[in-house]
Amino acid sequence: MHFPYSVAHDVPLFLAPMAGVSESPFRQICRRFGADVVVSEFISSVGISLGIERVLAEMRFEPVERPIGIQIYGADAGVMATAAGMVTRLFEPDFVDINFGCPVKKVVRNNGGSGCLKDMTLVRGIIRAVREATHLPVTVKIRSGWDESQRDPVTIGLRCQDAGARALTLHPRTRTQMYQGAADWDEIAQVVDALEIPVIGNGDIRTPEDVLAMRNHTRCAGIMIARGSFGNPWLFAQARDLLAGRAKRLDPTPAERFGIALEHAQLALRLQGDTRKTALEFRKHFGWYTRGLRDASELRQRLFAIESMSEAEKIFDAYLRESALEVAA
Repeated sequence: MHFPYSVAHDVPLFLAPMAGVSESPFRQICRRFGADVVVSEFISSVGISLGIERVLAEMRFEPVERPIGIQIYGADAGVMATAAGMVTRLFEPDFVDINFGCPVKKVVRNNGGSGCLKDMTLVRGIIRAVREATHLPVTVKIRSGWDESQRDPVTIGLRCQDAGARALTLHPRTRTQMYQGAADWDEIAQVVDALEIPVIGNGDIRTPEDVLAMRNHTRCAGIMIARGSFGNPWLFAQARDLLAGRAKRLDPTPAERFGIALEHAQLALRLQGDTRKTALEFRKHFGWYTRGLRDASELRQRLFAIESMSEAEKIFDAYLRESALEVAA
């Protein structure tokens, strides 16, 4: 059982597609810390097919990010095919991923994302149309079903495989669960046993130990990390240590953590523009990078008020000086 694109390890680690987070700067940081494969934010097939520049910009990536997949969503097989063809022609990623898992209302209200799971004929039609429109491998990301009455990840997975999906990621919750309750890793194991294509596990990965636990529990071919990576890209490196049977490397010190955050910020400035808008949108990342630190709440309040990236650097420097003085006292 092999992935349809090159991966560096037997059990590759994936950065999940997340709107407003899985942008090129963060993808590059996660790759540096050991993410084997990254996936773009999920992108509207309608926006792609219309050639909207803002939408097309979301798909741009740099060579260092490979292997990378561009993930698209939609409920019209023809539009999805058009989008897949444009993605292939304009950007040539390593694979095209279809989102059948997003639970967000604005996506599912038009039957996109996990809304497609209510109609398996539609799912099959979309996969086949996308496959015919691109020479790239086509993969899918699903949930376990729309709701408890339609919860059947094995059948959904088999239908996707039969339609030509080359790999499948399962987040084992239903759409109606959103992110409530626990992800049912037993369902990942069941899909792994039933399918011949690689199955990637996703859901409730918050620590490096969770990565190892999911692999041992499900024997999945790869593991996708989503919210656990927020402000914590070194999770990939620590998880790789555990998968390789090594002692887990230490968490970065506050100074090292701030250095990573500022490197991420500089990438955002270079790729997204040195503007006030970039700084404002980056506030969330600074907030995530400070989780768990002493006086983190006060530090976040200061960071959430920044108007430029240079202000954040001054705030970090002041925090480290104050910490050093407290230790010396």
